[in-house]
Amino acid sequence: MAFEVLLTDAAVGDLEEIAGWIAENDAPARAAHGVDRIEAAIAAPARFANRGVHPAELLALGIREYRETAFKPYRIVYRVTGKRLYVYLIADGRRDLQSLLARRFLQG
Repeated sequence: MAFEVLLTDAAVGDLEEIAGWIAENDAPARAAHGVDRIEAAIAAPARFANRGVHPAELLALGIREYRETAFKPYRIVYRVTGKRLYVYLIADGRRDLQSLLARRFLQG
C-alpha cells in the first residue's frame, strides 16, 4: 500500500535549514543535491512505512508511534496515520537528538 507523504511545517523548516547550511558551508549545487537525496529518502517509506525503526530517543520517553528512516547523517522521523505518512523531523544525526526530539514532540 502506498502512502501519501506530507511534511509538517517544522520538517519543511528543517529541510530549508539543512539546504541553507550546506549552501553556505559548501556550495549551492551540493545543497541542491543533498536536498534531492533527502527527499528521495523521505519518499522511500511511502510503500513500506511500518518498516522504519522506532527512534531510540523517543522509545526512552515511552513514545512508540513514530518511526524513522535515514539518509546519513540525516534522520527523518515520521508517523503513519491512515494512508498518510507525516514527516515531523529532518535532522543531522550528529546533533543532540534526545533534546531536540523531546522539545519537538513533547512541547508541540
